[in-house]
Amino acid sequence: MKTLSRGFLLIVIFYSAFSCAEKKDSSTKVVSVETMQKVYEEVKTPFKYGVVFQHPDTTKLIDSPTIFREDDRWLMTYIVFDGQGYETWLAESNDLLQWESKGKILSFTKDTWDANQKAGYVALVDYDWGGDYGVEKHDNRYWMTYLGGNTTGYEAGVLKIGLANTPDLTKVQPWSTNNRPILSPDDADTRWFENKTIYKSLVIKDSLGHTGHDYVMYYNAKGAGDFESIGMAVSNDMRSWKRFGKDPVITRKKGICGDAQIAKFNEVYIMFYFGAFWKPGAFERFACSYDLINWTDWEGPDLIAPSEPYDQKYAHKPWVIKWNDVVYHFYNAVGDQGRVIALASSKELRKH
Repeated sequence: MKTLSRGFLLIVIFYSAFSCAEKKDSSTKVVSVETMQKVYEEVKTPFKYGVVFQHPDTTKLIDSPTIFREDDRWLMTYIVFDGQGYETWLAESNDLLQWESKGKILSFTKDTWDANQKAGYVALVDYDWGGDYGVEKHDNRYWMTYLGGNTTGYEAGVLKIGLANTPDLTKVQPWSTNNRPILSPDDADTRWFENKTIYKSLVIKDSLGHTGHDYVMYYNAKGAGDFESIGMAVSNDMRSWKRFGKDPVITRKKGICGDAQIAKFNEVYIMFYFGAFWKPGAFERFACSYDLINWTDWEGPDLIAPSEPYDQKYAHKPWVIKWNDVVYHFYNAVGDQGRVIALASSKELRKH
């Protein structure tokens, strides 16, 4: 009888431990309402500073800031549309408020798959919230993914993801581009939500190995239904990529969810992204995750929404950092000053 009791007890203990493990595992796939609220309080930027950057040629449209730090100065890659397509430029700042354009780093080419579209986004930017925002190398070079295509016009034709690299992050010189796309809507493993065209991409390092791969790419794409969703791909060598999962990680199944940026706040990953047309206009949102794979969407107020003449049409395409205890939320503003880069902050900042 004692042996039976001991065996029964062991079974109960094993079952209880297994149940607790299962419960813990499933619970980490969803971020609680309380934690989401804490994240919102941490990242919100209620003070709109205004326009911080316009391209020297103000007749051209600019877009998609990627902001990082190198040699004790701030750098921004941004993209320029001039009617033909996208090219990528570099700007510099000492204080995050005043920016100066330095020159072009991805240009139009002839007779290539990406001849008329090269919209670049620097890879492996430090994503620790309040971190140093430096850029990590891979194979002793800096890397950038880019939206590429050969059709002229605004995001025209079938767009794919290209890969570029450089030995010097701060020098204004052409980045070396790969000779073929690394992800395409025409790939054999393309998924239902990305089989028409692919847009902006972001590559980060999966330092804790959540995905089982070294690098993770988030990108927005369009497929069945003609809406944009955010999906994932993974890589171990930066050059070869494979899709991860069957479905998008963020979607509303209408309008746009796009232009992901990742930050890590304590144990929580934050994905800043923009939404558009699943409610009026274009606006900034976020989601949270414990594993980079399963994301809980914020259901509260927009982080940024149109409210000023300079962003009255669209307030979208985020890059958000925390520096010296201030949250800086850069975004693409479309309004009475054209298409420009604007800033909102967690504390009121004075204009120079």
